[in-house]
Amino acid sequence: MRVSQINWCSFCVDINSATLAKRSGSLKKVENLAQWKQSDLFDEKEKVVLEYTESVTYSDQQVTDELVGRLKVYFDEDAIVELTGLIAFQNLSSKFNSALDVPSQGFCQVPSDHNKA
Repeated sequence: MRVSQINWCSFCVDINSATLAKRSGSLKKVENLAQWKQSDLFDEKEKVVLEYTESVTYSDQQVTDELVGRLKVYFDEDAIVELTGLIAFQNLSSKFNSALDVPSQGFCQVPSDHNKA
């Protein structure tokens, strides 16, 4: 969902918000995702994944060796490759849907503040 927020994809934010809310059991993480760095709702594993997600997604950021080292605390090489693939796919689909202005479909009550933090 964080990639969707960064790329301003209303459709993706909508559907991914619904998925996150279902998996976490509430809308609290959805509502706090743009401010994940300051939120205590996200554990250290989630925070390192979100930092990695932003480093891959924002074109003015780079993935550092230090960040990869922190990922390796939680993930092996195969899992990091899979995570990177998921982030890349979400970037592709959210940029595609955003460029075509695909609207949200009402899967979830999309938080009004789903922009960059």
